[in-house]
Formats: sequence, C-alpha cells, structure tokens
Amino acid sequence: MNRLKVAVLFGGKSTEHQVSLQSAAAVIEHIPHDKYEVMCIGITEEGKWLHYIGGIDRIRDGSWHHHASCRPAGILTDPTRPGILLLDNDGQYEYVQLDCVFPVLHGKNGEDGTVQGLLQLSGIPYVGCDTASSAVSMDKAFTQDLVKCAGIRTTDYLYVTQTTYEAERIDQYVEQHFGYPVFVKPSNSGSSVGITKVLDAEALDRAVQYAFTFDHKVIVEKEVRGIEVGCAVYGNGELFTGVIGEIEPSRDFLDYDDKYLLGEIKQHVPARVQPELLEAVKQRGMEVYRVLGCRGLARVDFFITPGGEIIFNEINTMPGFTASSRYPAMIAAAGLSYSELIDQLIELARES
Repeated sequence: MNRLKVAVLFGGKSTEHQVSLQSAAAVIEHIPHDKYEVMCIGITEEGKWLHYIGGIDRIRDGSWHHHASCRPAGILTDPTRPGILLLDNDGQYEYVQLDCVFPVLHGKNGEDGTVQGLLQLSGIPYVGCDTASSAVSMDKAFTQDLVKCAGIRTTDYLYVTQTTYEAERIDQYVEQHFGYPVFVKPSNSGSSVGITKVLDAEALDRAVQYAFTFDHKVIVEKEVRGIEVGCAVYGNGELFTGVIGEIEPSRDFLDYDDKYLLGEIKQHVPARVQPELLEAVKQRGMEVYRVLGCRGLARVDFFITPGGEIIFNEINTMPGFTASSRYPAMIAAAGLSYSELIDQLIELARES
C-alpha cells in the first residue's frame, strides 16, 4: 500500500516554540509509519521554514535547525498542485506533493488561523480547526463573548486594548464588579504565558502592562474558586470525547513553569467529581466546540465550583500533544491510543 505523505509543522514564531517541539517530536515518533510517510517542516523562532530530515532528538533539544540537512521550504499556494516547494543549494526548487499537513504549532503564528489560512489557500487538507474557528478560539476575549452569547456560563471578565486602557477606570470596575483576586492575561497567548494573579489595586496596572508585552489586547477575569477540568473533543460532524480530566496544580495557579518545567502537576482522569457532573462537562464541551465552529480537535476547559456550577474557562485548538499531555491522556482513557488518535485526526482532516 502506498503511504500518504504527511508534513508535520513544528516550532514557529511564538512564545510557545519550545512546547511545539516536544509535541511534534511525539507525533513524529508515534504516527503509524506503515500508513504515513512523514515530512518534517520546522519553523524557526525568526519565522524561517526549513525542511529537516535529521533525528527526533534534535527536535526535542531545539538544535534541529543547525542540521546540515535543512533547506528552505514553503507551501505552494496552488490548489491544483497541493504540496510544498524545497529550495536546493543551486537555487532550484523541488515540488513535493502532500496528502495532509499536521500543524503541531501552539500559540501565535500557528494556532491563531494564520497557518490555517495559508493551508486553505493551498488546498492541502490539514489537521485541526479552520481559519475562523482557530482565530476566534485563540483570542480569549472573542471566545468569551461568543460563548457567553450562546447562553453558556463564563468567568466574569473585561478586556481592554492599549488604546482604550485607563488604569484608574479599570481599577474602579474591578473594585465594583469583581473584587480581588483577578487574573490578568494577554488575550492572544497560550501555555499560561504572560498571566499574573493580582491581589490588589496596586499590582493591577503592573500586571496589565506586563500582559501588553505579549499582546495588544488584555483580558481581566475574576478568580473562580473550584477545580479545573478539561474535555477533549474530536470530530467534524459527529463528535467524540475523551474521559473528563482534572488538573491539579502544584502552586497557587497553573502557570507556565508548573505546566512545563517543574513537572509537579497532577492529572486525574477521570476528574474527582460525581458522574453526573462528568457527563454535564462532556455535553458542555461539545456545545462550546460547536458554538465556536471547531473541527478536528480541541480541548475545552472549565471550572467546577464547590456548588457544582460549570463555568467555561478557555479552549485550545491545538493543545499540548505529547503522549502524556492532558488531551491525549483523556482520549487514551476512553480507549483510543495515542497512535490511533493521530491516525484518526489525519482521517478527519482528509474528510472535508
């Protein structure tokens, strides 16, 4: 049987570049190689696209782009010839036809609809959400607005841009409507990059200014007391979910260090709540997935309060994707192995 050629995109011009390397290395290692021929396309932190044919270890340690095999690559935006162009040392281009692209990219310039738009123009099937749902889901403010308009309970929030921000006015609003503590986040960022927990008015402006270093829009959310759970959803028309999982941070809140550096967070699959709440989160997760127009896959996160209220937190259209990450772990608990999940996502990409 002829194998399908799948290009795995990794890296990217993003604060989550290193996270992408770990996710992509796992995908490349576990993809069913009897069915798929993998082509590795790395994107440097400066935004250069390079074809790479070295080992997986160099992807994990970040040295892949220094390998002698690397040569410039680019998507061919011609839907009659879905594929990629490779530039050799003589300045000649080689065309390689692709059957699918798996963009294992996290954050800006990868998970936010930019790459998805390029792939849609190219006519190449790709894993994950389309341009619109990727862009909306990446922007926390847009996401909250749409989910709230659909009648789904969200956190209490407000958002400002660099041009509309007035420190005194925001402080007054938080005092009157939220109270402290609040969380200040860049609206377009992931992996908890740029997030600050604010305990008083004195720290609020500093937190907002810090978040502005990552994005021009900042969202302020009232703290929700409770546990954080995730719903792993996959599918296009017909939807499927994994087992609802709970994340237990090792510190006051789940930040970047806790997720990726300390290794002390705990996952509980299934989450430690009553079965009826697990089912309710599952249904709510699929509802959010549909409201935002998702396809392929997404992880939908919620809070569950001590009183049993389910409150939407955020959505990730390309969640952390190592074999032990939250999304694959929840899917595996439902009976679909990591390799089978990768295969299923590529099949979903080629459906439409």
